[in-house]
Amino acid sequence: MSHIAITIACAPELADVLVAQLTEISYEGFEERPGTLVAYIPTTDFDAAALDNLLQPYGITYTKEEIKQENWNALWESNFEPVVVGSFCGIRAGFHAPFTQTLEHEIVITPKMAFGTGHHATTFSMIQLMQQLDIAGKKVFDFGTGTGILAILAQKMGAAQTDAIDIDDWSVENSKENAAGNQVEVNIWQADSLDDLEGPYDIILANINRNILLQFMTSMRRLLNPGGQLLLSGIMTQDEKIILESAAKAGLQRLEQVEKDNWLAIRLVAE
Repeated sequence: MSHIAITIACAPELADVLVAQLTEISYEGFEERPGTLVAYIPTTDFDAAALDNLLQPYGITYTKEEIKQENWNALWESNFEPVVVGSFCGIRAGFHAPFTQTLEHEIVITPKMAFGTGHHATTFSMIQLMQQLDIAGKKVFDFGTGTGILAILAQKMGAAQTDAIDIDDWSVENSKENAAGNQVEVNIWQADSLDDLEGPYDIILANINRNILLQFMTSMRRLLNPGGQLLLSGIMTQDEKIILESAAKAGLQRLEQVEKDNWLAIRLVAE
């Protein structure tokens, strides 16, 4: 599979808005560079008219480059720097030197074409919220696992069982490889809904996007034990109200939230 890289010159505050909007039209990986946003989409999903319609109100243009599958790893390696979330968790690639500081958990990944290296504010904030949880012995579900970072971290934190799904076959393959590389067992499979899951789970992790979170809010609550916790991200600050209203209708109440770069991560509890 090849991907299209779209490079857009824009201010940081607009980049956050564009990431949310581009995610809704099948873009699945992003790099924020100084004054520039690079967005990636499978070549088969690229729709020039949809992209033009999205960017036209902002009066900005873009450049397009096709990236062959065999060039993807080299691209990530040139841009992927280690990520550290306090003293709690460090994320690096296999070609990076081990961390010198003392960390509770270290995750080594090969991101390939899957989203989730810890760099984006949503993943970073989810890890911050996970630090507040007692996951030992719990049953965990990761909805939209990407590279598998959050599922891997759950297992490293002592989860009794972690299940994970992703809609993208490539992400499923990548997350399985990353779990094996970190010597943890995660049950990972391809799925585009929660209909076949029975649960119940003690903790659900969902770092996706606003529309998917709203679509599956009731299903996620159904899969939680009473008192179970749901961690959400992929939420722009302006979407806080609609997400919390949907959560409340489903029987979920907010415990805390964190904000980074205009993105929210929210921890809720099932009533």
